[in-house]
Amino acid sequence: MIITLKSDTTQKGIDQVVQKIKELGFTPHISKGAERTIIGVIGENAIRYRNVFEAMFIVESIVPISKPYKLVSREFKKENTKVKIGKVEIGGKAIVVMAGPCAVESRDLLLEVAQQVKEAGAKILRGGAFKPRTSPYSFQGLGKEGLKLLAEVSRITDLPVVTEVMDPRQVEMVSEYVHIIQIGARNMQNFDLLREVGRGSRPVLLKRGIASTIKEFLMSAEYVLSGGNYDLILCERGIRTFEDATRFTLDLSAVPLIKKLSHLPVVVDPSHGTGMRDLVAPMSRAAIAAGSDGLIVEVHPRPEEALSDGLQSVIPQDFHRFMKEIKSIARVLGRGS
Repeated sequence: MIITLKSDTTQKGIDQVVQKIKELGFTPHISKGAERTIIGVIGENAIRYRNVFEAMFIVESIVPISKPYKLVSREFKKENTKVKIGKVEIGGKAIVVMAGPCAVESRDLLLEVAQQVKEAGAKILRGGAFKPRTSPYSFQGLGKEGLKLLAEVSRITDLPVVTEVMDPRQVEMVSEYVHIIQIGARNMQNFDLLREVGRGSRPVLLKRGIASTIKEFLMSAEYVLSGGNYDLILCERGIRTFEDATRFTLDLSAVPLIKKLSHLPVVVDPSHGTGMRDLVAPMSRAAIAAGSDGLIVEVHPRPEEALSDGLQSVIPQDFHRFMKEIKSIARVLGRGS
C-alpha cells in the first residue's frame, strides 16, 4: 500500500512512520515529491494494517497498490524518475543517445568510435567487455581488460560508460570501472543478478527479455528497486515473434505503455531490435516519436571487421546524419537539449 503524508510532515514524523512499518515486519520505500512524501509499504497483506497508519495524524491518505509491481508503478510515484549520471540526465526533457561498438575490441578502435559519437552528440559511450553469445566459439569479450579500456577512454572523452554484466560475481568489479551497469535481455530474469545490482549504487540499464511480456519486464525491474537502487532505466530491444525478416520485432508500443504503467525512464535499442543497420535510423525516429527517453546504438567504423554484430552497426558518417535527424524530431516534440 501507499501512505501519503501531509505536506507539513517533518523528518521526525517520516521516521516515526518508517519505524512503525519496520516494527510490523514490512519494508518501507520512501519517495519525496515536490509537495508530499510518499511511503510504499512492501510485504504480504500490508493493507491489513491500514487502520494503524490511518490513526497517525500526519497521514493524509492510504491507497492499495493494485499492480504486482509496486515500486515500479505509477501508483507509487506519479512523477517521472530522472536518472542522473554526472551531467547527463535520462528521463528528463532531453533525448539521450548512448553509442559505441557492440564489443570493446581494442583501445584505438574504442577511442576512435568514442570521439566520433561524442562529436555527433551522443552523451554516453556503450561497449561490451563481457559478451553473451549464442555460440561458445564466438568472441566473448576482453573481460577485465575491456573494462580498463572503457574507463581510460571515458577519462579521455569525458563520456560516461555503460557496459553489460553477466554474473552477480562481476558486479563489484564492473562497478569500479563504469557508470551504468547493463543487464542484458538474456539475464532479465536472472534474479540473483537483479538482487545484486539492486543492492549496489550504480545506475542500471535493464533490457527486456527476448520473449518477455511487459508485466514480466516490470516485475524484473521491481527486483532492482526493492533492493534499494532506484536509478533504473528500462530498455526495449525487440522481442522474438514469428517474423524472421528482422532479427527481432521491435515493440515500440511498449514505450508509451510502459510510461503509462511506470515512472521509470525508457530507452530503445534499434540495433538489436532490427539487426539491420539500414533500419536503425528509421526505427530510432519512430522510437523518439513514440516517447522514448533515449536510444542505445551500435557504431563501428569498419562493420565488416567487427568481432560482434557488424550487420547492425552503423558507420560514424551515417551516425552523424542520423543524430541530426534525431535532434530535429526532438525539437518538434519539445524535447531538444
